[in-house]
This record gives sequence, structure tokens and C-alpha cells, in this order.
Amino acid sequence: MLLRISALLLLLLYQNTSAQDNVSALTLPDTLKQNANAVIRLEEKTITISSKKSMNIKTKRIVTVLNEYGMRYINAAELFSKSTRIKSMQALIYDAFGKEIKKIKKKDFRERSISEGSIITSNRLLYLDYTPIKYPFTVVYTSETETSNTAFIPSWSPLDGYYASTEKATMSITSDPDLGFKYKAYNFDEGVLQTNQADNTLTLTAENLTAYRYEDYAPSSHKIFPSVLFGLQTFNLEGVEGDATTWESFGTWMYNNLLTGTDELPEETVTKIQKLTSVTDDPMEKAKMVYKYMQNKTRYISIQLGIGGWKPMLAEDVDRLGYGDCKALTNYTRALLNAAGVEAYYAVIYGDRSSRDIKEDFVSMQGNHVILAIPDNEELVWLECTSQQLPFGFQGDFTDDRMALLVKPEKSCVVRTHVYNAKNNVQFSKGQYSIAEDGAITGHIKIVSEGLQYDDKYAYETTSPSDMERIYKNRFDNINDIKLKETSIKNDTDAKKIVEDITIEANGYGNKTGNRIIFAVNAFNQTSSVPQRYRTRKTPLEIPTGFYDEDEITIQLPEGFTVEAKPNDVTITNKFGEYKATYILTNPTTMVYKRSIIINSGLYDSTEYNNYRLFREKIARNDNAKAVLVKN
Repeated sequence: MLLRISALLLLLLYQNTSAQDNVSALTLPDTLKQNANAVIRLEEKTITISSKKSMNIKTKRIVTVLNEYGMRYINAAELFSKSTRIKSMQALIYDAFGKEIKKIKKKDFRERSISEGSIITSNRLLYLDYTPIKYPFTVVYTSETETSNTAFIPSWSPLDGYYASTEKATMSITSDPDLGFKYKAYNFDEGVLQTNQADNTLTLTAENLTAYRYEDYAPSSHKIFPSVLFGLQTFNLEGVEGDATTWESFGTWMYNNLLTGTDELPEETVTKIQKLTSVTDDPMEKAKMVYKYMQNKTRYISIQLGIGGWKPMLAEDVDRLGYGDCKALTNYTRALLNAAGVEAYYAVIYGDRSSRDIKEDFVSMQGNHVILAIPDNEELVWLECTSQQLPFGFQGDFTDDRMALLVKPEKSCVVRTHVYNAKNNVQFSKGQYSIAEDGAITGHIKIVSEGLQYDDKYAYETTSPSDMERIYKNRFDNINDIKLKETSIKNDTDAKKIVEDITIEANGYGNKTGNRIIFAVNAFNQTSSVPQRYRTRKTPLEIPTGFYDEDEITIQLPEGFTVEAKPNDVTITNKFGEYKATYILTNPTTMVYKRSIIINSGLYDSTEYNNYRLFREKIARNDNAKAVLVKN
């Protein structure tokens, strides 16, 4: 009894010494620990914008790290540069009981450049480098920074990511009323966001947000996690004053201040481009020639020096050096096209495999990538200028189907990039294989891919043979010990198609038992993956990309065997797509297998997830359907 009382007194002592900051891991409610690797006990950010050239940010962040996977949520780091300085930084480390075990001052933080590989930047990072003794532990981090840039007011997301919960998060912003401060909240459930606005100060608070676990086919986090964007109608970016009242005025500001004067080319290059494109009057044919010229001449390297994070380097410098970042290469291509008499627009976008939109309803500095748009009658032809391989006018899933800002001298606007429907993303397969009496398989297949299925494969043309062998063995992993006898890849960049010719053989594909052979009819395009089962699904279901596959395979059966059993023809249709498979015996030893599958993209309520999982389960089961041969 005495031991229990002493332990209780010790716990109370630790709790009292840290009660102000609530750093004891023992006080965490179970609801916040569920699905969590870390709990943000407090995220408190106070921003003061006293003028368009002065923003002060104070941060206090208390994070209880529950295990090694929670280390990424400490976030005790600050960027600094010529325009941003760190006034103070400190971190206190507490054990599970709330007892202080380490104090780390600003001078003890680690410093490094964030230049890496092809990224060049003047920004540097000061960050906490701490190796824990044991879990759980708590970090209390405080900092103060000051910057002359007011173009980027930090966005606020009270949830840091998957597997992290939040006990309390607050954002307080005080701004000079003449600057036109504004904000917009996204993805908050009713009653979660508490708002207080008085005396030019906005305070936002959210409490007790439980952790999300990652779920198959969940939308990207920016579509479901609560967040708030902030901005000013008039701001400063590295000494350049900006206007973000409307997208039109913002685009005009970008054009006049970030693009004007950057597109001049050496006269020799102008003459070369004009001569190159003089063979045609068709603007699109001229543009194709220019794009190929740019791809052959340049390479990508990211440069983010000062305002260079948004202002492209001079086109004449790209022409001389042969490299640039997305802004520089896009602007250089725009300049080359202008020399050829072809109009083109610089376009700001979010480049990401998970589609992300420029928020059309909130005018501000957004985006992380730049591409080029060429008007073609009522359409826009989009060019990715950082790739030396992509065909002219092809958009992959890094930039397709999302809102982008077209930057023009006037009438700038936000538009959607190219949208692929399911039947644009196609794979046509036609081939044959033979089953031998001992179950061995030999066969050949020709596969033609277009749309985003082309995007998945266009790099095959320059992939090493050893890597291609690994890729094919993974694709045909249903055929044990497969041997690739011959492979050929043709990239038709004009048609934007990739054609694969593959010849294979393998022993034991058919399972021989006595006088019978059992084998899966679909040898070349089996779908085996089934979405994970969840007892309670929290996130919506998103199928981000639809596709269409069509297969026709002729199967030669061994002499002296007949078909004892074969799968039944099947058609499965619902809102998610359609699956069809037929098995036709054209003669006793020849079967023609035809299969088609279409999966529709879409966003669905979480309650629909199980129906989709069952649909995919039926497809996987039918794709593995088997035929039985018996010896006569």
C-alpha cells in the first residue's frame, strides 16, 4: 500500500512540475492515442504582419512521441535566408512522466543547406537532431522568426498527417488592415473550427482531433484533412510588391514582375528557330519542332535562389548553359515559341502524382510547378518542359486533371488541365500461348498502351535490360520461373503509344495430376490485388484514375487432351465499372480467351468501399479461373 501511495505522489509531483505545458505522456486520453504514433499536445502559432515587408512568427509546439514512427512529427526546424532570420529557438525534452531530461539551445541545433542533387537554393535549415533514450517522450519546441516576405503566410492544418492526433492547435494572425488580409477554411467538420476575430486579429482553434490511419483508396490528405489558407491582397516577395485581389490581377502582376524581360534570346538562336520552323505554316507543327529542339538542348535542375523560387532565370542564360528548373525551361520554351510566331502561356500548377488543385476560390501564391499551355482553337495543348522523353502535348498523372493558373499580360485565369476518361487510358493485348503435355507454357503477347497507361511505360524505352527483366517478372508473377525469351519495346511518340512484344516460356504453368492438367486461363494479365478489408471505414473512397484493358489470347491445348471443364462466361457490371470474360472453343485443341475490364474514376462515400472491394474480389477470382484438361 505504501509503495502504491509513493508512486502516486511521484506521478503527481511530475505532473505538477509540467502542468503548465501538459507534457506527461501518462495524461493522454486513450482517444488521442488510438491509431497514433505521435500526439500534438499543443501547436500554437502567433503571426504578426505589421507591414507588407514585415512578418513575425512565434511558434510553440509540444509533441508526445509514442514510438519511432512518431519522430517525423516533432517538426522542430526553421528555414532561414537573406530575407528570413531566426530570432530564437529552443527545445526541452521530457520523459514519459513529464520530467525534464534535456535542454537544447539554438546553438545546439544542427544546420544544413537544403540544396541536394539537382536542387540549388540559398535557403538553409536549422533543425533539432535528437536521438531518444526511450519512448514515449515529449518535446516542447519554441521559436521566433522574422521575414520581409509576406507572399507566403504559413497555411494551418491542425492535423499533421496520418497516425498523428492533436490535442489542441491554435493559429493567431494580426495584420495591418490596409493589406487586405483574408483566409479560407477547407475540410472542417461542423463545430470543429472555433473562430474569433477582433481588433485586426484572427484566432482559430481546434481541439481533440483523433488520428487518421491510412486506408486503401483514400483521397490524398489535402482533400480530407482540415486546413486553412491565408493571404494578403497586397504583399511583398523578395522586394517585389504584389497584388492578389483577383486571379486576373495576380496573373498580370506575375507576368509584369516575374516574366517580363526574361524571354529575350540571342539573335543567333532566334534565326536558328525561325529557319527550323520555316518549313511549315502550321503552329502545332512549329511547336513540335521547338519542343524537340528544347528537349535535345536542355536538362532539368531545380534553382530556388531568392526570388528565383518564383522568377525564372533569363531565357538567354538557359540558352547558353543548357539547363534550368521548371520555371526556366518553361519560360525558355515560351521564348523559343515566340521566336517561331507561336503563342504560349506560362502556367502555375501543383505537380504531384496525387492530383491537387490551385484553389480557385482563394487568390494567393499557390502551386509548386510550372508547365506551358499552347492555345489550339478552343483547346489547350500542354507541355511538360522538364522532361527529355515525354512526347509533345502529352500530360502524365503528374499534371493532368487539375486547376492551373494561366499567366497572361491580361485576362489571366484558372483552368483545368487535360482530363483522361477511363477509355483514354487503355491497354490492348493480343497474343497466344501453348500448354504442353507436361504443363509447360510457351507464348507471345503484343501489348499496346495509351493515355496514362502509356505514362506508366514510356520510360521502358530507355530502361536497362536487367531492370526490364525485373519489371516483367514482377508483372507476370503468376507464371513461376518465367523465362523471357525475347522482348521488344517501341515508343511511338507521335501516336503516344508504347508497343511491347514479349515472348516467354516456363515449366510447370499447368499443374499435372495423373491424366489431367489444371491451369489458369488468364496467363498474361491477371488482377490479383484486392483492396484491404476494414471493419469501420473512416475515409471516402477515391478511384483517382480510370482505365480500360482489352485482351484476346488464343490458347493451343496439347494434342491428345480434351477440355473437361472450363470457366463460365461472366459479365459483372456496377457503378465502379464492368468486367467481361469469355472462353470459346474454336476446335477441340484451341480456346480463345477474351477479357475486358473498365474501372471508372470517382469519389464515393466511405459506405461504398466494401462494395468496391467485393467488385475487385470478383475480378481477381475470375482472373484466376482455371480450365481442366483430361487425356483421351
